[in-house]
Amino acid sequence: ADPMPHTTWFTGSSINYAGHIFKNYRPKSTAFYHQNEQAELTPINWLTLKKRTASLAQWLRNQGVGPGDRVAAYIPNIPEAVIGFLATASLGAIWSSCSPDFGVQGVVERFQQIQPKVFITVNGYSYGGKIINRAQEVALIQKALGPQTISVAIPFIESLPPILHAHTWQSTQNQLQSKLTFKSVPFDHPLYILYSSGTTGIPKAIIHGHGGLLLEHLKYLTFHNDVRAGERFFWYTTTGWMMWNFLIASMLVGAVPVLYEGSPAYPDLQVLWRLAHNVKLHHFGTSSPYIMALKKALVFPNTFTQLRSLRSIGSTGSPLPPEGYDFVYQHVKKNVWLSSMSGGTDVCTAWVGGHPYKPVVAGEIQTRCLGCAMESWNDDGQPVPPGEVGEMVVTQPMPSMPVGFWNDPDKKKYLDSYFDVFPGVWRHGDWIRILPEGSLVILGRSDATLNRQGVRIGTAEIYRALETLPWLKDSLIVNLELAGGQHYMPLFVVMMPGYQLDAAKKNEVVTTLRSQCSPRHVPDAIVETLDLPYTISGKKLEAPVKKILLGFPISKAANQGAIRNPDALQFFIDYRQTVIDIENS
Repeated sequence: ADPMPHTTWFTGSSINYAGHIFKNYRPKSTAFYHQNEQAELTPINWLTLKKRTASLAQWLRNQGVGPGDRVAAYIPNIPEAVIGFLATASLGAIWSSCSPDFGVQGVVERFQQIQPKVFITVNGYSYGGKIINRAQEVALIQKALGPQTISVAIPFIESLPPILHAHTWQSTQNQLQSKLTFKSVPFDHPLYILYSSGTTGIPKAIIHGHGGLLLEHLKYLTFHNDVRAGERFFWYTTTGWMMWNFLIASMLVGAVPVLYEGSPAYPDLQVLWRLAHNVKLHHFGTSSPYIMALKKALVFPNTFTQLRSLRSIGSTGSPLPPEGYDFVYQHVKKNVWLSSMSGGTDVCTAWVGGHPYKPVVAGEIQTRCLGCAMESWNDDGQPVPPGEVGEMVVTQPMPSMPVGFWNDPDKKKYLDSYFDVFPGVWRHGDWIRILPEGSLVILGRSDATLNRQGVRIGTAEIYRALETLPWLKDSLIVNLELAGGQHYMPLFVVMMPGYQLDAAKKNEVVTTLRSQCSPRHVPDAIVETLDLPYTISGKKLEAPVKKILLGFPISKAANQGAIRNPDALQFFIDYRQTVIDIENS
């Protein structure tokens, strides 16, 4: 086979991802459930799903949409998103979605690259009990995409006026005599386009193929997550995160995905557990910050729910500290399988994750995934001994690695993204420790590494230690390399309501880091802020903060369209200007 990233798989074969989902068609059985802040838990059966998908597919065909054309959607985690994806994939067209909490710049930077033939949107959405009107944003996106892009508007929030210059969703649903067919496409034919977070530049448009993701999703869900036909599978996600694609993939194994649209804390932090109870959930997927938020808020699901059906809890997004494991087993369910996994948009799956027959050890991920030739390397490209920290690399191709990037015919962007350090070997950008028994620990992003007196520190080590402090809501740490070999390492903290950062609290931080990590982990300053910047998909933005503190202009340090709360950056701009003068410190 050709070396990465030029490897091709199963040349000459043909396939359709959506066709494989509909192999589980049982007319009267539930295809999926959905719930949002405005509406209670509702099932959609396969017959309804098939009719709606067939009608939309015919409507798209009538607009000239065929293999290779793009359908882009600005859409919440609602039934129309599932219908839109399946209809698009059935034609061999390419699906791409952003959630409606993305700002105009973030959407335009993504969708303008791929020039969609059809743009599906909502008029607004609800989050935390508030109605958010998106009419103005939609108008700007429509203008940026140009008149050649056909718009379709879903009246998701009934109290808001309809979107202008768009076909109604209802008009796409009147082709009721249409027959649902599935266009056979080559194994590596594009299925959907996902995007890198784009925090420091234009997001990379990552193309995933029908065949690679079919194999990969069947593998992970079946062998690593032990999801079985008929089971109800939930992951808290939005359509702007690859876990949405993974949630829908559970239909491949005959499972029933459960869609939730809204805040996980509205009307309170119990809402998702009430959902789990009501739907008799088998698999509950979430993130490490959510589990830690439950812990700090003293929300104990086993005191108000019966979770008899629940077999697994999945955690991803960032490393889950040992305290998170303890919380789940003490306060959610004693005999549940807690499966921490880590992957990414790059492969739309996990590199490392669950193993149904291995013990769960607090703070560790159970295994490298089947077919994933992952190693931990030093700077010289040599594997480090078991138990030592190194760069996460993958030495052999996997079918679900991207088919390519959009508008990257010579694969230069692709090569620069993953193969610039070790030619022919995928470097993912995480620090990992592979333990002798095969389990592993992820220590955070290697590009946000703290290098203190020649010792590399993963930021996740520091966050894991600080999670033990009940008065600390959130934290972010960076290490600034200054002139003359000097370093400055400030820790920024967000306090829980009712607490103030005084000398005693600062001393507690120092003592915790010194005892749980090492003296090198102790910051040079501890600074209180009201908010920390995150990507829309929930990743903490260390690298842009570091650039701001080193004096980069905001336009070079961060792409604000990719940030969930860009206003949080202003504190760091002010901090650099008024508190520290880095060049002269």
